[in-house]
Formats: sequence, C-alpha cells, structure tokens
Amino acid sequence: MALLTKESFIEATENTPVIPEIKNDEWLDSLHESDSEIVYILYGDICTIADIVDKVKAEGKRAIVHVDLIVGLSAKEISVDFLKKYTKADGIISMKPAMIKRAKELDMFTIQRFYMMDGFTYANIEKHIKNCDPDVVEFLPAGLHKVMRYLVEKIDQPVVASGLTQDKEDIIGALKAGAIAVATTNRLLWDC
Repeated sequence: MALLTKESFIEATENTPVIPEIKNDEWLDSLHESDSEIVYILYGDICTIADIVDKVKAEGKRAIVHVDLIVGLSAKEISVDFLKKYTKADGIISMKPAMIKRAKELDMFTIQRFYMMDGFTYANIEKHIKNCDPDVVEFLPAGLHKVMRYLVEKIDQPVVASGLTQDKEDIIGALKAGAIAVATTNRLLWDC
C-alpha cells in the first residue's frame, strides 16, 4: 500500500466520511462493519500495538495510531520512532506538537488533535498549526459546529471532527461546517 498522503486521506473521506475509532479488541474485530478505508487506533500498549496495527491492515484499512494513548509510550519523540520502526502504522494522531514534528520528519501521516476547551486553546490553534504543519487538523468535540466553521476558514489543512459525536445530526453539522470527515467511537454511526 502506498504512503498515506493528505490527498489520499481526503479521497478516502470523500468516499466514507465517518472514520471508526477503535478502543478495544471487540471493536477491532468489528471493523468489517465499516466501509471506511481509515481507522483510528485509540488503545493498546507497547506489547500489543504492532499486532493491532497488523489486524487493521489485514482488513485493508489505513491504521492511524493515537500515539498519546498507547500505554508504555512516553511523551517523547522516540515514541514516534518506535511506531515507525516496529509497526506498519500509516500515521499518528497527537495533541503534542513535538510528536507531530517528529512524525513529519519520518514521513509519517500526521493528524494534530485539538480539544476545544476554552478561548485560550482557540486563540493558539493557528500558531500551533503553522509551527507543526500537520497533514490534517482534528477538533474535539465534533459538536462545536459554529466554532469549527470559523477555524476552517482560517487554516489551510483539512479538518476532521471528533469527540462526543452523539448522532447523525452531529456528523452532518460537522461536515457542513467544513470538516472533511468525522471520527467516532460511536459504533452506531460508523456506517452513517
């Protein structure tokens, strides 16, 4: 499979705009329920992550690992090196700028995640994006359609919405606000 690029990510999300986020083995085993070509991995540890990625790849899907959530990996750039060397992950998700920068140096696909908890976070997003230049930016929670619309207008990167996605209305709202996809752990929405 070729490297995951911003263009191939956008194409995949145009075909299927809901990205499954898996958080346990049961959900991993249910990936066949989704037509999405992309999967976010939100669980695992240093002993299991390579196997989890392999199972995602065996389903013919792209594996993007949320490096901040993998037990045993530190908040240091060496964790990205580990994923690159010992797994077949296509890319990473992280809230940490140093992780995004290191993954870009290693030619991995990058998603920088921002949790919209206050005005301070909102005010600093543009600066962080310019410094890290991630392939895709992700805003949480997905229900913040109005705020997302303003940010989408100010940045050049494609945006994925995620977090607290309760129903189809949240997905539609995020897509209308300019997100190219919505990632969700809500299995009832995977084929929305």
